[in-house]
Amino acid sequence: MRSDRWQEVNEIFHSALALSPDKRVAFLTAACQGHESLRIEVESLLTSHEQAAHFIESPPYERAAQIKVAEKKGLRPGQILSSYTIISTLGAGGMGEVYLAQDTRLNRRVALKVFLADLGRDDERLRRFELEAQAASALNHPNILTIYEIGTEGVTHFIATEFIDGQTLRGRLQAARVEIAEALNIATQIAAALDAAHHSGIVHRDIKPENVMLREDGLVKVLDFGLAKLTSRKDDRSGESQAPTRVSVNTSPGVVMGTVAYMSPEQARGLPLDARTDIFSLGVVLYEMLAGRLPYPGETTSDVIAAILKTSPLPASQFNAEISAELERMIHKALEKDREERYQTAKDLLVDLRRVKRQSELQSERIPAGTSSAPKAAGHSKTRLRIAVAVLSALLLALIGLGSWFFALRPLNAPIESIAVLPFVNESGIGDVEYLSDGMTESLITSLSQLPNLNVKARGSVFRYKHKDIDPRKVSAELSVQALLLGRVVQHGNDLTLYIELVDAKSENTLWKADYNRRVVNLVALQSEIARDVAAKLRVRLSGDEKQRLAKNYTESVEAYQVYLKGRYHLAKLTQKETQESISYFQQAIDLDPSYALAYVGLATAYRSFTLSFDMPANESLPKAKAAAQKAVEIDEGLAEAHAVMGFTIFWYDWNWDEAENQFKRALELNPNSADTHLGYAHMLSSLGRHAEALAEAKRARELDPLNVLINANEGLYLNHAGRRDEALVRLQKTFELDSNFWLAHLFASNVYSDKGMYVQAVAEARKARELNPISSLPLAYMGYALAKSGKQADSQEVLAELLKLSAEHYVPPSHVAFLYSGFGDHAETLAWLERGYQQRDPKMTFLKVQSNWNTLREDPRFQDLMRRIGFTQ
Repeated sequence: MRSDRWQEVNEIFHSALALSPDKRVAFLTAACQGHESLRIEVESLLTSHEQAAHFIESPPYERAAQIKVAEKKGLRPGQILSSYTIISTLGAGGMGEVYLAQDTRLNRRVALKVFLADLGRDDERLRRFELEAQAASALNHPNILTIYEIGTEGVTHFIATEFIDGQTLRGRLQAARVEIAEALNIATQIAAALDAAHHSGIVHRDIKPENVMLREDGLVKVLDFGLAKLTSRKDDRSGESQAPTRVSVNTSPGVVMGTVAYMSPEQARGLPLDARTDIFSLGVVLYEMLAGRLPYPGETTSDVIAAILKTSPLPASQFNAEISAELERMIHKALEKDREERYQTAKDLLVDLRRVKRQSELQSERIPAGTSSAPKAAGHSKTRLRIAVAVLSALLLALIGLGSWFFALRPLNAPIESIAVLPFVNESGIGDVEYLSDGMTESLITSLSQLPNLNVKARGSVFRYKHKDIDPRKVSAELSVQALLLGRVVQHGNDLTLYIELVDAKSENTLWKADYNRRVVNLVALQSEIARDVAAKLRVRLSGDEKQRLAKNYTESVEAYQVYLKGRYHLAKLTQKETQESISYFQQAIDLDPSYALAYVGLATAYRSFTLSFDMPANESLPKAKAAAQKAVEIDEGLAEAHAVMGFTIFWYDWNWDEAENQFKRALELNPNSADTHLGYAHMLSSLGRHAEALAEAKRARELDPLNVLINANEGLYLNHAGRRDEALVRLQKTFELDSNFWLAHLFASNVYSDKGMYVQAVAEARKARELNPISSLPLAYMGYALAKSGKQADSQEVLAELLKLSAEHYVPPSHVAFLYSGFGDHAETLAWLERGYQQRDPKMTFLKVQSNWNTLREDPRFQDLMRRIGFTQ
């Protein structure tokens, strides 16, 4: 609820509270002016304020000797109702009384709920009571109170349930502090009960310590399933059990639902509810068990509701230092005010609880007796001591026998330090949804790459496994990772399901899995939620700033996010047509959300690709790339991708080396694990002749993205620029092993062979590059150059004629023609075409300092002047 909305509700509430009940109706009609939702919220507060206790606020299943209530009316001990003999009264509430009784047919003790007589006089409420009690009785789960019978005798209606010999969770909380292990055990069993109920279409809507029983043997029982739905708004005549309900701390006839302190925000506002309201309530219970206090305290009902709607609870770890970061995250997620951001199913929460519970148990087993500050019984201490001595003795023998091999083993539950997010599989049966599975994969890679001390393999490597059967061990060896994250995407209309599985790459064991069921409108939030969950499963410790970056949504517009993903999908196709299409999608995303920084990054990247990949005039596309990159930086200075693409465009177009380097360094400061940024920085360093630095950056890019053919090929190029030609050929050969048809690798090999004087091989490689990419004119230039250097002037002249013809038909970068002329030794034509390149801001002019074919010009004053104007010399 917005703060201004809450202020309006609060003012009307206090004004109405000052009036007598008979005057409130007219006042609310005037004050709310026909706004039904506003009136419902105010009436909910009024009802909550006036009602004193919830149905069975003191639960009915405490031991009879401990909670027996003095009887003033109703059934008496020894009295018989149907086949049940009353033993004693257990409790009373707004809808009736609860008795301990003996089932004379099956000779067992039961708890007998006997409802007020006026229930039978309201046919509609009686029908709903019977329907919902029948639904609740169908639940069969060890953590759910068993309903034996729903019956009527005369005008008396009753429910017979199992009798629990134990205490409520409320009683346990009042007795002593609940330890972490016990709290996790209780919460896990409650979550299991909720999961079973939700699968049967039953929402409890009143999860609280009073409705949780703890048996002596440790079994947890959740009470009152379905019963919280028995009453509705006074004006509800639909008879639908899912009708909007009112907030109340009492279930007197005509009023609903749940105890205020455990209500979800949507419940407190009187909105329609679903299973996620129970998840919030369980989050409150878990917080209370661990922190020893409620997350939303307040002196009055309205104070508590205000806190639930407006404030974030203090971290539970502030009150209990033993709470782990992962457990804190789980509590926070369960208590999300926006139910779309909350755990979406009880099963999701249950999986996390069980995992943390197992980790806690393993940790406890590894802690020797006597290290805990909590008091222990003498017998337990001695037992623990004997166990500890035995364990330590066994460990000592193991250490002596196994020696250094023991220390080489990876510690149990050690954090995962390397991971590959493999392409998510589109199982929707719709090709048009492919952009979504690819886009979600790429977005998750980008998010996780920001995590410290985590090696995340980049897109270029992992997408080589798209549409392939995955052998985890083989992939692990090829990518050198410890774990794989697999995903499947299913979209049906507006419903989206994402199945995630984290797999140990060597053992192939599943470390964690989760299902995310969302509406497409919640797609934006889903991305950051998955990133947070995966980070938690990997046991990555994050600073506050890193958590914020990981959870950041760059747009709130689902439509903008979807077309942005389509833009990334088409851009990755690496064709001129697809790149042009990506530009239209990025522009659509910007039109939908002008503050969408990532969309500007995509637009800048696409315009940059136009110039570098498809022989487009630089002065047409690179200024657009720079403008988009600049806009992205202005919107979000902390966006690494924005600084990276800015560095690229300044390097290629402005030839401002210092500023370009500043941008690359800033991008790497924000995200040191970006392979693309390391590669771009390496390219600039290589062109400036800073070869050692360039090769270090290229190596880092390859480590992050080992199977990326572009990175491998460019590393070969930089080795050649450094004069390490044999090493360059070795790296290019490894590139061919990854993809024998990657045209740039063949082009760079041609350049290396020419520099080594191996012109036959240079011509062959250039011809192969031309076959693989007939659109680019650069293979022709390399082929003509090698032919000219080998003395085949006639063949070289034919290639030159073809290149000049192409330049007359469409744009050809001037540096390409100049490169070929340099093979003839024609300085005049070479310099003339280089001057054109300077005037047109041809990006390939950035190679002039390091390419050896220009060496014969370096003493020419005209070439030296050109180098000065470009910025290579002072």
